[in-house]
Amino acid sequence: MKKVANCEYCMNYSYDEDYECYVCEVNLDEDEMAKFITNTFHECPYFHYGDEYQIVKKQM
Repeated sequence: MKKVANCEYCMNYSYDEDYECYVCEVNLDEDEMAKFITNTFHECPYFHYGDEYQIVKKQM
């Protein structure tokens, strides 16, 4: 199963107030970071859909 990269919907993509931009929280190696920066990271193995409703259900 392919994992498509759409960082806006990933749980690992969050806003960093120090840098004032969104960053990937996964510790990427040099090649993966180059793909991420050039926006050619099309099949991200770390993509995890960030469903806020699912997180709230676990908290109840």
